[in-house]
Amino acid sequence: MKKTGLFRGTMIAAFLVVALAFMIGSPAVYAQDAGAEHAAPVWHYFGAAFGLGLIVMGAGFGIGKFASAAAESIARQPAAAAQITGAVNLPLFLLEGVAIIAEVVVLLIVLLK
Repeated sequence: MKKTGLFRGTMIAAFLVVALAFMIGSPAVYAQDAGAEHAAPVWHYFGAAFGLGLIVMGAGFGIGKFASAAAESIARQPAAAAQITGAVNLPLFLLEGVAIIAEVVVLLIVLLK
């Protein structure tokens, strides 16, 4: 078994454990008694920061994967560098655009809460 496969499996398992903990623990965060209207919960700030971190990491990993595949393809076939670069640019722009839109949504959630 490759070391990268083991690392990837461990990262997926860790992410699933954290996601499960957030899903199980989230109802307890919002369960308040009737007299706690004055106490404003600040958990949405933590959730927004965590979500923003996941957005940035996911976009970074995706862009890195695209760039490394493009560099490897150009290294193998330098004559097709223009076609490879042109084919890789659109998915890179779309991935970056989705990450920026998600960051704006997180910012709106924080500001409008």
